[in-house]
Amino acid sequence: MEDELKLWREETPGCGHRVHLNNAGAGLMPRSVLDAVVGHLQREAQLGGYESADEAAGAVNEAYAAVARILGAEIRNIAVVENATVAFSQALSAFDFRPGDVVVTTRNDYISNQLAYLSLVKRFGIEVRRAADLPAGGVDADSVRLLLRDPRVRLLAVTWVPTNSGLIQSVETLGEIAESAGVPYLIDACQAVGELPVDVAKLRCDFLSATARKFLRGPRGIGFLFVSDRALQRNDYPLFLDMRGANWKTADTFELVPDARRFENWETACALLLGLGEAARYADSAGIARCGQRARELAATLRTKLRALPGFRVLDRGQDLAAIVTVEVPGWNAASVVDFLRERGINTSASIRDFAVIDMDEKRATSALRISPHYYNTEAEIDVVVDALASLPAKTIRRDSSLRTE
Repeated sequence: MEDELKLWREETPGCGHRVHLNNAGAGLMPRSVLDAVVGHLQREAQLGGYESADEAAGAVNEAYAAVARILGAEIRNIAVVENATVAFSQALSAFDFRPGDVVVTTRNDYISNQLAYLSLVKRFGIEVRRAADLPAGGVDADSVRLLLRDPRVRLLAVTWVPTNSGLIQSVETLGEIAESAGVPYLIDACQAVGELPVDVAKLRCDFLSATARKFLRGPRGIGFLFVSDRALQRNDYPLFLDMRGANWKTADTFELVPDARRFENWETACALLLGLGEAARYADSAGIARCGQRARELAATLRTKLRALPGFRVLDRGQDLAAIVTVEVPGWNAASVVDFLRERGINTSASIRDFAVIDMDEKRATSALRISPHYYNTEAEIDVVVDALASLPAKTIRRDSSLRTE
């Protein structure tokens, strides 16, 4: 893999300037992704936005196909939207919730998803039930199975890899449970796509949301939603349809388009869509399974080295861990550590209690430094960040600072 590593880094312009360990925030784009985005923007400037989009119709179709391919899906199942949170919300809005309905989720769902559930509680009177965790971390499948026996359950919604830790949830097992119970299943795969192999048939999910910018290494500002054939055949559609998703037939009637485009908006960023497609193609060519395994091995090495630093507390829990490492730095607010490292050319991010109230309170932590390597990172870069952290002055600065991240 050494020759390939050298090639990956040569094809990633940012590797020459930074030690980028913030791939759970936004991975560094390969040059081909950058070229796809910039190239289309240049065509827009020369031809016009609509005209250049018409010219790129074939490439756009190939982009949809590339995204479908890394999910084990078909083009008809892919909706392209602004980001993963929009994708998740579009799926949630497809359910006509009534007072007393139940949504089952976990104690480690992404903050924006948790807020969406609570909004549904306030607005529609539903109930949110969070399954118990296993002692070692991660959702207890038996708890989910028990909760889904309630006939009032309308949806099981799970974040595959939470943003605030390296936990990998047992989403395939949960899919089997949901299918057996006849309960629709929504997965937030924002931190999984590009690092973990995805096969929607094995997941048995009705919906799966994700983004371009993280481990998939695409541009910011675009995401996508997988919509299963089962959901399409149920005629699921978002609360607010756009002209992209339906045809206005008479003054008082509309007809849904037959595929996942019913979850899209007509206005979209064509340049970003082409970048998303190239990122999916690049990831597929590199090999998501083996590249993700390398990223997780780098993360495991990092955890071992961090545990050796006096006072540092690695916060990741669970049987299976992703390429996200969270650590409490003694005496420091994590946002200040991010600043300290950034001044030294090292990119990381911070997670604070507000991003994961349940998990952080259980860990008795108010903030955590989040370090997320990817396959194009090197062992030497792991040592660079560990050495930098070991050199932190024994004092606290800017304890009230915060850094938002997703």
